[in-house]
Amino acid sequence: MAELFMFTEESKMYNHKIVNTETGEEIIQPLSESEAAQIDANFEETKKELAASKAQAKAKATQKAALLDRLGITEDEAKLLLS
Repeated sequence: MAELFMFTEESKMYNHKIVNTETGEEIIQPLSESEAAQIDANFEETKKELAASKAQAKAKATQKAALLDRLGITEDEAKLLLS
């Protein structure tokens, strides 16, 4: 059995789709308001985590570039030194 949560634009609702993988039978049920709210909250949290991760990666890249510049070497040269 496979389960999927999906949002349909035409109905503006979240649905829970259950597929019996043996028979191919599909059952689509609307989610409760609390389940839909939890999905929205999870989505917002994931967006925040992704933004924080991107900001952290950008800061690390900036620090790395500044260090290479101070040392006066390229990234390839740094890799050679560390290999």
